[in-house]
Amino acid sequence: MDIVGIDAGTNECVKARLGQSIEGIERVARPAGKVPFLAPGWIDIQVNGYAGVDYNSPEAAHDEIARSLEVQFAAGVTRIYPTVITGEPERMLGAVRNLARSREKLAAGRAIEGLHIEGPHISREDGPRGAHPRESVREPDIDEYRRWQDASGGLVKLVTLSPEWPEAVRYIEAVAADGVVASIGHTNATSAQIKEAVRAGATMSTHLGNGSHTMIPRHSNYIFDQLAEDRLMASFIGDGIHLPPAFLKVALRAKGVEQSVLITDAVMPAGCAPGVYRLGAMEVELHPGDRVTLAGTNQLAGSALRMDHGVANLVRVAGLRLAEAVAMATRNAARAGRIEGRQEGLARGERGDLVVFDWDEKTAAIEVRKTYLDGELIYSKN
Repeated sequence: MDIVGIDAGTNECVKARLGQSIEGIERVARPAGKVPFLAPGWIDIQVNGYAGVDYNSPEAAHDEIARSLEVQFAAGVTRIYPTVITGEPERMLGAVRNLARSREKLAAGRAIEGLHIEGPHISREDGPRGAHPRESVREPDIDEYRRWQDASGGLVKLVTLSPEWPEAVRYIEAVAADGVVASIGHTNATSAQIKEAVRAGATMSTHLGNGSHTMIPRHSNYIFDQLAEDRLMASFIGDGIHLPPAFLKVALRAKGVEQSVLITDAVMPAGCAPGVYRLGAMEVELHPGDRVTLAGTNQLAGSALRMDHGVANLVRVAGLRLAEAVAMATRNAARAGRIEGRQEGLARGERGDLVVFDWDEKTAAIEVRKTYLDGELIYSKN
């Protein structure tokens, strides 16, 4: 199948020959009339739930997980890392097992590219711990990591932890030896501990600028240490709520767009009506304007972001070019998450994941028209 549109990465009109992989890309004359934009399908390596479905629940029904995927396909997403956060050991293990089974059973289950385990080996301190339950935070345990891998058939691809634990270096070395991404997040680590984590094999920072103290030393702190570390890529929540525009702009300039990744960090209420929802043992509230907090507080508890809105936000809020924003949601995410066949953009031989969208440059708005997964049409706007 041939699809003609403007390559969002180069701004050239191209014809993409799409099969299970991209079989060819060639420049063509721009046809008359409105021409859509083309990009590789978005990749979200941190999504905790969507459309009323909690990926942290071992009881999440597979047909409900399928529905949550369909809602994300409508936003242009083609690959995700469902994210399991800090919880009791058996509950985390049950969620991992359930997500792995859904991947096997669902028709579009292959969109679940891997799993992201965020915690439980994070800081116990208020601030860095974020909305993770303190009572379930625990020291790094390689045996627990092995149990996740056994339960998922090796599907765990990314683990977020804090290097402040004495056992962190040995844990990171073991995870990295398996080819799994070790990411620094929810941390109160010192400069020396962050350096040791990178030496041990950590390659990423999770939602940098969030999961931190309200007040930190102005010069020497764990945010600057990670921004300055060239060997770390960094993910950022692009909802316009978690990070003020000034910080996001400065962080992207410091880290460099090529080392930066867009994530949603979406939770179960994303895509739902405002109200109070239950996430495991916690109650969270989705407010008008898509702000999610622990119920009765102002503490953020994930987001309700759509990835297409996140890409547009990077242009509107952070001042990026469309090509840069698209790279953060596609190639960069694939590099950070080590997703094969998705690291070169619209190029021959890459997987047949494609999003077709309209782009309004004046308002920096995206409207997704079609989404393809491995060359299969999985969403079309009527």
